[in-house]
Amino acid sequence: MLAVLGLFFVFWVIDGLNSYLHFFPGAPCLYSPSNLLRLTAGMLNGVSLSFLVFPMFNFTLWREPSKQRVVDSFGELGRILVQVIGLEILLQARIGALLYPLFLVDIMSVLLVLTIVNSMIVVILLRWENRTEGWTQALLPLSLGFLLSVAEVGGIALLRAVLGGALASPSG
Repeated sequence: MLAVLGLFFVFWVIDGLNSYLHFFPGAPCLYSPSNLLRLTAGMLNGVSLSFLVFPMFNFTLWREPSKQRVVDSFGELGRILVQVIGLEILLQARIGALLYPLFLVDIMSVLLVLTIVNSMIVVILLRWENRTEGWTQALLPLSLGFLLSVAEVGGIALLRAVLGGALASPSG
């Protein structure tokens, strides 16, 4: 299972590098970049990251972590991938009524993964590993992780706006 998740990550890296190289005239590219490939690579990488991050979170936060696997079989992984494909089809169909709800789901999923990672960082920095026994006790590290996630996303958006304005080509 880890090998398959690793392949998803490798695909994401290759597609990202190939897309980046496309910005430089004459640079060697493996293929012509496309939004569909970027979407596919990003979604597969998101699946692999969530499958790897959630168990780490589980074993970092809880006093008695669950031993249940995130994905029990390749069949279950296949069903998840079918859902990813369905989501990609919905996005590519550009159905107006679905774009806003799908956008909100996307934002929430990114914030969820960032919150989990940042909560682990908070737990480790404050030396709260393996102390949490219930969701009430988890509220503080999760809240701090969420605040850090919102600050990260907001900082990236601000940086992008500043750089976008500074790097915009002069209209003439």
